[in-house]
Amino acid sequence: MTRRRFIADEVSGNHAALLGAHADHLVRVLRARIGQEFDIAAGSTVRRGRITAIAPDRIEFELAEEVPAAAAANITLVLSIFKFDRMEWAIEKCTELGVARIVPAIARRTDAHLASAAAKRTERWRRIALQAAEQSRRSVPPEITDPIKVQDAISLPATTRIVLSESEAQTQLRDVLQSAEQDVLLAIGPEGGWTEEELHLFQEDKWISASLGPTILRAETAAIAATAVAISELRPAYRQTA
Repeated sequence: MTRRRFIADEVSGNHAALLGAHADHLVRVLRARIGQEFDIAAGSTVRRGRITAIAPDRIEFELAEEVPAAAAANITLVLSIFKFDRMEWAIEKCTELGVARIVPAIARRTDAHLASAAAKRTERWRRIALQAAEQSRRSVPPEITDPIKVQDAISLPATTRIVLSESEAQTQLRDVLQSAEQDVLLAIGPEGGWTEEELHLFQEDKWISASLGPTILRAETAAIAATAVAISELRPAYRQTA
């Protein structure tokens, strides 16, 4: 039977621990007991862990042999901030699919109230990503950065940088990814899409404009669909380098 996987809060040699609410979930929901075994992501490796001590806010593990962990694609999602409930859903699903990093970005059409409140939501987004990473048996959650302005996101480096645009009529995302390197940046616009000025800035900085097709998608749908396409196209290559 496949063991549940948890990402350790503390690691020291052959010992690891889950803390706070993280530990409480394992105690209350999964009825943790001494001697029970789980896969524990401990830094850069995943190891079999046996519970040695249980407290309401701390569970300790003794770590044993390393277990196989799938390689991850190096995909960064520049996600323009939109309605928080939908954005949280996008973060959860894109984490499950395998993005390595999510950069919340304040675009011209990001609602002013959402932009001002975004910094206070970052820790919640990180908790959602951690839970989704464990649920999907990832060894590390994606990095969730502090929110930045789109102008700053445009200058982020990557081998392949793609901006999804509703106005792009010729180039499909899948076609761009077929010749892409492993280091990919995907930029998703807010509700209402990118402004012409923003698209011009992307173009000036040599981003590739691409489309998901003729239909107009919600921001969260576009983020999930683009991530799924990217993972699918890049999977053969990153498996070979694992």
